[in-house]
Amino acid sequence: MELIKKHEAQVAATVIGMLGNCPEAEDIGQETFIRFYKSLDKFRGEASTGTYITRIAINLSLNELKRRKRQRRLFFSKSDNKFENVPDKNNQEDESEKNKIIRHAIQKLDPKFRSVITLRLINGYSTKETAQILKLPAGTVLSRLARGQMKLKQILSPFYRK
Repeated sequence: MELIKKHEAQVAATVIGMLGNCPEAEDIGQETFIRFYKSLDKFRGEASTGTYITRIAINLSLNELKRRKRQRRLFFSKSDNKFENVPDKNNQEDESEKNKIIRHAIQKLDPKFRSVITLRLINGYSTKETAQILKLPAGTVLSRLARGQMKLKQILSPFYRK
């Protein structure tokens, strides 16, 4: 129980960063801790507990994204490339509306960029920690971060032109 209290905000930020604020996010958050407890015998202590739990959250989130992608292929056309519920450009001073736009933009990123953006910019992990969680070289994390930020800038540019 203490472990959950210590890491639940971190797991929530990771999962919501990857999936958005949706019903599945809570399920994935709970499943993260279930998987952690089931895999305790495999935990070698090479990484911190927080890093290990975050890795489980990222993997489960990526699985959910793959499931959504398969489901979308079955039911939706590829013309669905627009933001939903985007506010009028004249009313973008409202902070919660800006946050919604940013969250939608992050959801438009490819999962490989979204995971790096979520861990580095939303959760505040260092490049080294992000590399460890994602099991990638630090250089790959840095390049994905740069590319992800460029893609975010492209997605958000229509909403912030003056």
